[in-house]
Amino acid sequence: MKTIHAIAFGVLLVAGYATGSTPKTGGDAPRSAPPADAEDVLSHLIPGHPRLLMKADDLAALKKRHSTDPVLQRIVRDALADADRLIGKPPLKHEILDGLRMLPVSRDCLDRTLALGFAYRWTGEQKYARAGIQNLLTVCAFADWNAKRHFLDTAEMSCAVGIGYDWFFPAMDGSERDTVRRGLIQNGLTPDADGPTGRKNNWNIVCNGGLIVGALAVAETDPQHARLIIPRAVKNLPIATQNYAPDGAWMEGPGYWGYATDYFAYAVAALDSSMGRNFGLDATPGVDRSGYFPIYSAGPSGNLLCFADATMQKQNKPKARAPAARYNTPCLFWLARKYHNSDFADALHAVLAERQAKALHAVWYQPPTSATPKRDLDRFFGGPVPILYMRGSWNDPGTLWCGVKAGFNRVPHGHLDLGNFELESGGVRFALDLGSDNYNLPGYFGSSRFTYYRLKSESHNVPLVGGKGQLADGVAKVLEVRANQENPSITLDLTSAYRDRANKVTRTVAMTDGRTAVTVTDRFELTQPAEILWGMTTDAEITLNPDGSATLIRFGKTLRATIQAPAAAAFTVESAAQKPPEKENLGIRRLILKLAASKGAATLKIRLAPVNDPIAGK
Repeated sequence: MKTIHAIAFGVLLVAGYATGSTPKTGGDAPRSAPPADAEDVLSHLIPGHPRLLMKADDLAALKKRHSTDPVLQRIVRDALADADRLIGKPPLKHEILDGLRMLPVSRDCLDRTLALGFAYRWTGEQKYARAGIQNLLTVCAFADWNAKRHFLDTAEMSCAVGIGYDWFFPAMDGSERDTVRRGLIQNGLTPDADGPTGRKNNWNIVCNGGLIVGALAVAETDPQHARLIIPRAVKNLPIATQNYAPDGAWMEGPGYWGYATDYFAYAVAALDSSMGRNFGLDATPGVDRSGYFPIYSAGPSGNLLCFADATMQKQNKPKARAPAARYNTPCLFWLARKYHNSDFADALHAVLAERQAKALHAVWYQPPTSATPKRDLDRFFGGPVPILYMRGSWNDPGTLWCGVKAGFNRVPHGHLDLGNFELESGGVRFALDLGSDNYNLPGYFGSSRFTYYRLKSESHNVPLVGGKGQLADGVAKVLEVRANQENPSITLDLTSAYRDRANKVTRTVAMTDGRTAVTVTDRFELTQPAEILWGMTTDAEITLNPDGSATLIRFGKTLRATIQAPAAAAFTVESAAQKPPEKENLGIRRLILKLAASKGAATLKIRLAPVNDPIAGK
């Protein structure tokens, strides 16, 4: 059992919020990586190609294992089928698809390069090489890779072309090599990246990671780029990667965890394979445990906790067995290998049993084990955005599951959602987070951000006070966590987010009754009379019962919402529908409780519990 009282990092976080900046888990230089510029960073460069991610001896070892490993055989079949699908695909085009980004083009190029490059290296067949090389020649003829408007596009394309130059090197003639090398340097490695590479969010890791891969690809012919890029990356990466501490969560949510960690893996794996060292980047605190974050973030439905501009995942009808989780990212194999943790690989194997594998699943392959995972029912992740996950079982696909987040509202990609919770029962997510809206809405990442419904408190499972949601600079301090005991819970101090209306606001979310119910208790000390609105977003059908409770039904599964305080209160229902250009939220409703509260103390307590009989009111 674990109980955490007055958590120390809560005090640390508050200190980091005064300016609305990302709270630090250890300062701008949280660890002392060996100074990459203290010596020739290329003194250990392995000559020849290929040397990125998978050298020739790595490929030979993989083929040896393939001869006796049926799981790997199936993964390779999937990867080759993916490459076959890409042959003959229309050429890539220089397209700014949404007025700002050509990111889909860069990602398409990376996907093609990895698939066709692996197929070529595995089979030696020229059809894969010619298709891959043509993609490289096409993008290297582009006038630019959109560096001035959106450097992520440039970084991802640099990663794609760097891997392609390295993997297809034996199949290219001198003219093709020169063309690809010049395109990579002019469009990827030369444009200034100082701004994006020093940020505190995923941009830092993606930009530095992509540039490292690109620079290493051409390091023997054009070493000046690696000598600039690698020392800068080793210095700047910890500004962002410190946010993995202390235990591997990512402040921008599980979706951006995958994005950032993919590129961290590209960077460290490329350094390791090209030079046999990574300047201590793999010792970043928290990364060794980071594979647990997506594992615990997935509910029994397979859907991930949806926060920080995540994409709300489609609900499917529950099946007799739990579906695979939605984190089919090959970097879990890389993390398993790098940090000798088979839990990460085994979790990914469970996903791959139901999903198609890709090239990197083979490149970073780790075999499954027969070990039974030793997973806690509850897992608390600290760091800038603390989260508690609670569940009734790992073996019952219909078990109760709940995730609760704290943190700070101005976190990159953040919403006004401190204390938000999501809940599943019977394989159905009854308490939803709607996720992101369109990134191209005016001011979405600027002054208008918190005017959009999906980003406001009004769409989240958090209270409104006096007709208003949370303050944009609000902070949630973790007061107590009770994990892996009979009634797990988390208590948050939300006062900062309502400080203009209340002297104190706390929220406790607990699993009770043998982990068969979730109780949400909100306590307020109001500075003046105000209406308090408790809301929960759902796509379930809602029936309001005569006793004031509500019955929610989705896919034949039932959840009962009961008001335990205040007495004689009753739920109402509102629509979450919005008008374009915002997402319309069709079929989404809000279960609402309104309380006209006097100045001083007020308490709302809601119990949420599954009902075996799907008839409303039973």
